[in-house]
Amino acid sequence: VQLQAFGGGLVQTGCSLRLSCAASGRPLSSYSIGWFHQPPGKEREFVAAISRNGGTTVYADSVKGRFTISRDNAKNTVYLQMGNLKPEDTAVYYCAAKSVVWGNNYISAYDYWGQGTLVTVSS
Repeated sequence: VQLQAFGGGLVQTGCSLRLSCAASGRPLSSYSIGWFHQPPGKEREFVAAISRNGGTTVYADSVKGRFTISRDNAKNTVYLQMGNLKPEDTAVYYCAAKSVVWGNNYISAYDYWGQGTLVTVSS
């Protein structure tokens, strides 16, 4: 499966942004999907994940209550709605797909990665 993340941009603190992750090659419904981000000069970190049918979602503590992950399998797309953005949310955001059930927040559990989209939050 090929993944493409898009929707990033420059926004001010407190604003919202929605990222999309579009899949091609295989049905997205075959995979759990995760979003990760990599702040400048830091390691890639887990942000959120969603199960194959969308019934289960998991979030990093830093984004709980502000970000919402969702999916539309008919459109082969997963979304990350980001609200109340903070400067520390500035990062390249990646979506990734995995076949296994375990390891939502483990980079090594994911088989396929998109190219990343940059989100910059100005103070």
